Amino acid sequence: MFDVISQRLFATPPREPLYHYTTLSGLLGIVDSAELRCSDIRYMNDSTELRHTLDLLGEQVTRRLVAGVDQPALLTTFLDWLTYRVVSGPMLFCASFRGNGNLLSQWRGYSVHGKGVSLGFAPEHILDCARRQHFEVGRCVYAPSQQEKMIDEIVDAVEALAADSVGEEESASQSRHWVRRFQTIEGDLLRIAAVLKHPAFEEEQEWRIVSPMIGDAATGKVQFREGNSMLIPWFPLDLRDEQGTLAIDHAYLGPTSNIDLSMNSLALYLQSRAAAPRREITYCDIPYRKR
Repeated sequence: MFDVISQRLFATPPREPLYHYTTLSGLLGIVDSAELRCSDIRYMNDSTELRHTLDLLGEQVTRRLVAGVDQPALLTTFLDWLTYRVVSGPMLFCASFRGNGNLLSQWRGYSVHGKGVSLGFAPEHILDCARRQHFEVGRCVYAPSQQEKMIDEIVDAVEALAADSVGEEESASQSRHWVRRFQTIEGDLLRIAAVLKHPAFEEEQEWRIVSPMIGDAATGKVQFREGNSMLIPWFPLDLRDEQGTLAIDHAYLGPTSNIDLSMNSLALYLQSRAAAPRREITYCDIPYRKR
């Protein structure tokens, strides 16, 4: 059941170019390495990432407990387990893209002192990169009614998952049995949480590239960078096509007070790295205001 919900969220492919907003220093890192740093979902810029899904699940479980259910201990154990796994569970890495590469709210977030760029990639290129590296691509869900329906399905599935364990074990060990069952659906739960976003962010119309679940930082390619107050785990997504080319489709330069010079130096840099956008570079045409 959980895999069905998860697969449904990632079933619709993008049909338009997808843009990744970044700073000039981020641009240098992406182009020079031909990689995108995908952050663990717990450490992404929006601190409500996993918390939003956890809150929705908590509200649904509370409603059911108040209304009366056959196994209240099951749902209570599920919430306790979720709260613990939010911090210490397996890793899931994501990168963010937008269908709109020239969005004022995103420039406000990335163009301090005129240092914003958005890199656009053809949808088929992103899908191919994801497929070759076992990532998935999904559009974020913002509508409260759609989220509520999905959360309801998840809690239904949780109850069904452990239903056959009733009476099989003593109550002292039953919760451990439930936890083992919960662990079998953890990857799907994380993938679902990766694309459920608070309705307040609907303007962004975000797409997510989501990694496979990674349980051990000692294996694979997990790396770390310095954040504002802690180390941030990240995982590389190779952006080269099968010919080894960083195929940028289009780019926007964010608001700046030095339009001509900035446009020229950006074009020169991308040309020097054989990464000139197929549809060139466009200035955002948003009035610059130094903050």
